[in-house]
Amino acid sequence: MATGQLVFAQLMSLLPWTSFDRLVKLHRADHKVQRFSCRDQFYAMAFAQLCARQSLRDIEVNLAARRSDLYRMGFRCTAVARNTLAHANATRPWQLYADFCRVLIDQALPLYAQEPLGLDLRGAKVFALDSSTLELCLSLFGWAAHRPTKATVKLHTLLDLQGNIPCFVHVTEGSVGDRVAIDQILASGWVLPGAYYVMDRGYVDYARLAQLDQRGAFFVIRAIDNMRFERTASAQLQVLARQAGVQADDVGWLARPIARQRYAQRLRRVIVHDELGRELVLLTNQLELPSHTVAALYKKRWQVELFFKWIKQHLRIKSFLGTSANAVKTQIWIALSVYLMCAIAKKRLNLHAHSLHDMLRVIELNLFEPVAMTALLSRLPTEPSLQSALQSELF
Repeated sequence: MATGQLVFAQLMSLLPWTSFDRLVKLHRADHKVQRFSCRDQFYAMAFAQLCARQSLRDIEVNLAARRSDLYRMGFRCTAVARNTLAHANATRPWQLYADFCRVLIDQALPLYAQEPLGLDLRGAKVFALDSSTLELCLSLFGWAAHRPTKATVKLHTLLDLQGNIPCFVHVTEGSVGDRVAIDQILASGWVLPGAYYVMDRGYVDYARLAQLDQRGAFFVIRAIDNMRFERTASAQLQVLARQAGVQADDVGWLARPIARQRYAQRLRRVIVHDELGRELVLLTNQLELPSHTVAALYKKRWQVELFFKWIKQHLRIKSFLGTSANAVKTQIWIALSVYLMCAIAKKRLNLHAHSLHDMLRVIELNLFEPVAMTALLSRLPTEPSLQSALQSELF
């Protein structure tokens, strides 16, 4: 990247703007727009994410202070007014930014395809499925009412554990159940034969699990407390299994008639004790994998929890710049796009030894500097700080 170009502009140049323009035309998002285009809107919202701006007024004031640099940043408008940005967030279709985020996912996944998992799965993909809830003010976000005194938005996320890239995201009101995400994943084509899907017990639905099995995918899921299991065979535990806390490794069938009707195939039950001594009962349709590997797979699910923790700490998705459903979803999808943009930059600039958190801290302080990003970020210490290690364990 050439010296003389602002760091912000260098970051934006990593994005596939040809695809963005094609999506703008597809959604007719710039129809009758004269000055503040969808690209300008994306720039302004990305600036808010990278610089931790907390309000529309905050964005307007800070960009006004650098008005002479707007063109060099990539803006084609001469100023960013808060009312204009608010109107764009409320009216421009959020589906545009959702589709653009999926384009970035397609770019990021190949960059992290060779990341080690630490498990012997013969090249199989591993995904973790979970959801995270964002709390909202009921009086302002009435469309997201979840309970009589509460409004929430939920992010259903399928995380590719090679690189921690969210390959599928579904944004809904908080009242939508977790299991619905399995239907969306089945419809989206993200159920891959031979891949592993790791889930918590909130996703236990035997009919949906049967659909995963029918498509040749494997699942590892924590069983519900009242599950009844009819054991037909038990495996002798090896040394590695006992060291991993495995207490039992059984093969059998679901014992309840309704459950057996919904899932008629054999299942494997692995009982394991975690580091705190709690007993976890895991179900899987993978009958050949070593039991300690099954336990390790479920432990990997924690990475999706760390992903949610990271984006809530370092991106602006806990407070919103608009109250409409369109504005909220627009902000969420652009925030995820910024996350993916930084993940792509990390690979393309060969910053393998540095945490994404440290990258963001340096970028935030140098957005308006005319220095090459490779030179700027190469100065980062290779050993993460204690705070970075604690806050960015995922990376």
